Amino acid sequence: MIISASRRTDIPSYYSDWFINRIKDGYVYIRNPFNKKQISKVSLSKDAVNCIVFWTKNPKNMIDKLDELNGYDYYFQFTLTSYGKDIEPNLPDKSEELIAVFKRLSDKIGKDNVIWRYGPILLSDKYNKEYHLRAFEKISNSLK
Repeated sequence: MIISASRRTDIPSYYSDWFINRIKDGYVYIRNPFNKKQISKVSLSKDAVNCIVFWTKNPKNMIDKLDELNGYDYYFQFTLTSYGKDIEPNLPDKSEELIAVFKRLSDKIGKDNVIWRYGPILLSDKYNKEYHLRAFEKISNSLK
């Protein structure tokens, strides 16, 4: 079974303690989004989980907890764009802090286990095609 963590919310950023507690307890309850009365108990045992995929814009809160995942295969889908506070008001500075977080995570778990996602691409007068091309190049140069 593949656990896609964070499709509904950013678990590494906001709920890393909760997730690690779920791992320690060995299960999680999941509510069916289409039938709120249907709740399933899903095993999180190492035997049941083939891989965990974390979707995040800021895994900083989870990095020091990753030793709790020893024995699990996992990777991070790290969304990192250059949008300003007008689009992403709750994220730390990207050009310094989040680039450093990306590198720290990559150093800890290996570069093959951190996938950079530049998206979604929003087009406007401010965030036009040329903006995105420059921003993508700048971030990719910072991450290499």
